[in-house]
Amino acid sequence: MMKVRSTLVLVVAGLAGAASVGALAQAPAKKPAAAATPAPSHVMVAAADLKWGPAPPAMPPGAQAAVIAGDPSQAGSAFVMRAKLPDGYKVPPHWHPTDENVTVLSGTFVAGMGETMNEASMKALAPGGFVRLAKKAPHYAMAKGETIIQIHGTGPFEITYVNPNDDPRKKATTGAK
Repeated sequence: MMKVRSTLVLVVAGLAGAASVGALAQAPAKKPAAAATPAPSHVMVAAADLKWGPAPPAMPPGAQAAVIAGDPSQAGSAFVMRAKLPDGYKVPPHWHPTDENVTVLSGTFVAGMGETMNEASMKALAPGGFVRLAKKAPHYAMAKGETIIQIHGTGPFEITYVNPNDDPRKKATTGAK
């Protein structure tokens, strides 16, 4: 039986050399009882240097993703990632176990709340627009024109579809049989 809810592991080709967020520094030798403390981490990425790859299997086919910082699959890990959505791209009603923060960088991101997709009730957000989606709140989205969004939050970034039949992972499994 396939799990409807699984972690979105966003391993994008070429990110292996990216700076690690949260690297730990050694505790001073004079204080063996002191715990290691996180070293400050800085991440600077030019837009042209992003390494885009296919979005994870939990997303409908056609989108691309790039992890900028952190690890969306790890509980408690702060992360920043981007998604490039083609014109007309739709994500059926779903929810996440943690808050989701979305900033529109280009194109038009259209979002709505609830367990049933209702395009008439959706709100269009232009570049600079922002939406905060509370954990476990069902929502849905689509793109008008090629749209790039930036998502930040705290992992694990997982997706659970309201209707399990909307889950692309299930469709891929069913189609392979």
